[in-house]
Amino acid sequence: MTSIVEYMTVQHRCCDDSFAAAEAAVSDQNWTEAEKQWSAFSRDLEIHLENEEQTLFPAFEEADGHTGGPTSVMRMEHQQMRELVEATTNALKEKNVEKYLGLSETFMVLMQQHNMKEEQILYPMTQQTLPNSDAIVSDMTDL
Repeated sequence: MTSIVEYMTVQHRCCDDSFAAAEAAVSDQNWTEAEKQWSAFSRDLEIHLENEEQTLFPAFEEADGHTGGPTSVMRMEHQQMRELVEATTNALKEKNVEKYLGLSETFMVLMQQHNMKEEQILYPMTQQTLPNSDAIVSDMTDL
C-alpha cells in the first residue's frame, strides 16, 4: 500500500501539472485549453483539500490530541487557496491574461510554501502518528 507521504505528494504533483498547463495556455491565449486545464486543477485541488480536511487531519488530530497545531494552519491556507481559485476562475472567464497571470503567480507561491510544509513536516508526522495509515490512504481513495 502507498504511504500517506507518497499518496499526498502524488496528488500535489497532479495539481502542479494541470496548474502549469493552465498558466501556459492562458499565456498563449488558448482559452479552450486553459479552461480545460484550470477545471482539472480546480477539481483535483478540491479533492485533495477534502482528503486532508475530512480524513487525514481529523485522524491525525484524534491520534495526536491537538486541534490547534499544524492542521489549523493548513486549513487557513486551504481557505486562502479556495479564495484564489475563485478569483482566478473569474479572471479566466473574463479572458484577462494579466489578471490571471498575476493571480496565478500569487497562487504558485502560496502552493509551493504550503506543499513544502505538508511534504516535509506534516505528512511525515501523520505517517508516524497514525498506526493505521494504510486505512487512512484507503479512505482517501474512496472520497
